[in-house]
Amino acid sequence: MRVFRDRAEAGALLAERVAHLDLADPVVLALPRGGVPVGRAAAERLGVALDVLVVRKIATERNPETAVGAVTAEGAPVIDPHLCRMAGADTVELARTAAAEQDEARRRVRAYRGGRPAPEVAGRDAVVVDDGLATGMSARAALLSLREDEPASLTLAVPVCAPDAARALGDVCDRVVCVHSPPDFRAVSLWYASFPQVDDDEVREVLERARG
Repeated sequence: MRVFRDRAEAGALLAERVAHLDLADPVVLALPRGGVPVGRAAAERLGVALDVLVVRKIATERNPETAVGAVTAEGAPVIDPHLCRMAGADTVELARTAAAEQDEARRRVRAYRGGRPAPEVAGRDAVVVDDGLATGMSARAALLSLREDEPASLTLAVPVCAPDAARALGDVCDRVVCVHSPPDFRAVSLWYASFPQVDDDEVREVLERARG
């Protein structure tokens, strides 16, 4: 079953849910790349600028499509021990991969933000937006990173989410806002009629427009 026509429609529906939270001083941070078109709608609805929080998944050479952790541009990587055991991950390999992915995250921050500073988060209502929540590894890394900045509140907002993943994130954020939480989730892309790849140029274009 398709629920959303595309990320723009998903973002518009999600934005209404976020607006109903009546956040006092919101700041919207989207996870590139797919979360940026969704985050644009939320930022516009709240009347604030849009920025990014870059997260990179950590996988093993044996299972490159399966993330066992994630890392942001700053801070320690978040690793799932259970997934590491299942993947037969080597600790030396994980450390090397995590370092390489963090370097890539820093490169992307520079590419997307240029010389602009990161938005102020301390004491504000931080809203992290993505186009969907599957395993929750990227979201967990993003939320843990933001918690260190001491926001007044921390919300994860996604159009569609796996119910178990949403519940599991209750220890790292104040709330998960989700338009649709199907019990037969399977994959984010299944719930969009159109789900093309988002490239770096589109991310930069959206951010430039969002900043006015």
